[in-house]
Amino acid sequence: MLDIFQYAFMQRAFVVGILLAIIIPLIGVIVVLKRLSMIGDALSHTSLAGVALGMILGIHPIVGAVVVCIVAAFSIEAIRKALPRYAEISISIIMSVGIGLASILSGFVEDSAAFNSFLFGSIIAITDTEVILAAIVTVIVVVTFILLYKELMFITFDEQGAILAGVPVRKINFVITLLTAITVSVAARSVGALIVSSLMVIPVTCAMQVANSYKKTVIYSVLFALLFTIVGLFLSYYLNLKPGGTIVLTGVAVLIPLMIKKK
Repeated sequence: MLDIFQYAFMQRAFVVGILLAIIIPLIGVIVVLKRLSMIGDALSHTSLAGVALGMILGIHPIVGAVVVCIVAAFSIEAIRKALPRYAEISISIIMSVGIGLASILSGFVEDSAAFNSFLFGSIIAITDTEVILAAIVTVIVVVTFILLYKELMFITFDEQGAILAGVPVRKINFVITLLTAITVSVAARSVGALIVSSLMVIPVTCAMQVANSYKKTVIYSVLFALLFTIVGLFLSYYLNLKPGGTIVLTGVAVLIPLMIKKK
C-alpha cells in the first residue's frame, strides 16, 4: 500500500491535498451556514476564465485565477449589497459571466491540455512552487480563522446582530471574501475547478449530521475532508481514476448513509 509514496508527484499530491482539506472546510463552514454554498461554484467557474487569461498573457495560470476570482468575489458582495432581498442572484450573475468568459478565452489558449488539467485537477501537474503556495495560503487561512473565530461565528449566524454589537463586519467579510477567492484558485490545480465547490459543501454537510455545535461542526468538517482526501487519493492511484472526482464521490458515499441514519 505504501508504494504510492515512492513517487514524488504523489508525495506532492498528498501534501497539497491535506493542506487543502484543512482550509477548504474552514471556508466552507462559513459559506454553508450563511446559505451561500453556491458561491464556490461561481468562483470555481470564474477561476477557469482566470486560468485561460493567465495562459494567454504568459503568466502563471494560478496568478490569473487568483486575480479574476478576487474580482468576482467582490463583485458578488457588491451585487448582494445592492440587491439585499435577492442576494442569491449575485451568485448566478457572476457564475454566468465566469462561464461565458472561460468559454471565450479558452478558444485562444494554445495548450488546451494544460487548460483542461484545471477542469478536474491534475496530480502530476502539481509543482514544488504550488506546494509552497498551498502551504502559505493554509497558514494564512488557519491563522485568520483562529484569530477571528468568535467574530466569524457571530457574523455567520446573525450578521445584523454582529453589526449592532460593534463587530467590524465589513472588514471581516472583506477578508473572508478575499481568502475564499484565493483558496478556490489554489485548489483548482490539484482537485479541479469544477470539483472544489463540492469540497466546500460535502464535508460540512457530513459534519452537520453528527455535530451539535458550531465548534464541533468546524472540527468534524476538517476531519471528514481529510478522510475523503486521503481515501480518495489512494483509490484514485490504485484504480487509475481522476483524484478530484474520486475524493468527492468518497464524500458522497459517506454523506448518504449519514443522512439516512439521521432520518
